[in-house]
Amino acid sequence: MKIYTKTGDKGQTALYGGTRVSKASARVDSYGNIDELNSFIGIAKSHIEDEEVLRQLKKIQFDLFTVGSEAATPVDKLMLANGKSRLPIIISETEIEELEQWMDAFDEKLEPLQYFILPGGGKSATFLHAARTICRRAERSLVFLNESEEVRPELIKYLNRLSDYLFVLARYISKLNNEPEEYWNPNER
Repeated sequence: MKIYTKTGDKGQTALYGGTRVSKASARVDSYGNIDELNSFIGIAKSHIEDEEVLRQLKKIQFDLFTVGSEAATPVDKLMLANGKSRLPIIISETEIEELEQWMDAFDEKLEPLQYFILPGGGKSATFLHAARTICRRAERSLVFLNESEEVRPELIKYLNRLSDYLFVLARYISKLNNEPEEYWNPNER
């Protein structure tokens, strides 16, 4: 099978289920942002050595493919004619709670926040901060899509929680690597 199909040469692509849409559609934008987020998490992983963190990020990358596949599927195409789900798995409260548990475990090892943190630190923390901002964009794009086409609320909730997780993880990685956090303290301008 060739990787290029030439079917998108005129600015159209097929969604999961076969519907063809413009590559500039809100739906394509949303799963494109999710794909970009997944790639940035891969970059961050390449600078992280902690095995537990790598395990979590691998699971998150898997879950982001799940989120992306649902974002690429119009609601009316989620179910097949035989009544079965088109998608083998979907994001649920279980994955959202998992992110919360991981965050809580990291947070117990961190100093309480007193000021906003400037994005930065070492390479891994910096890429995690960048991934966090891409995650926020992906979340906004799903919210925008939801204004015209239904999106399951779990997808938006997952991305909202994931951006929090990436923030806490960036702080945790900075601590693991003995990299100081820089604060936005308006009194120290």
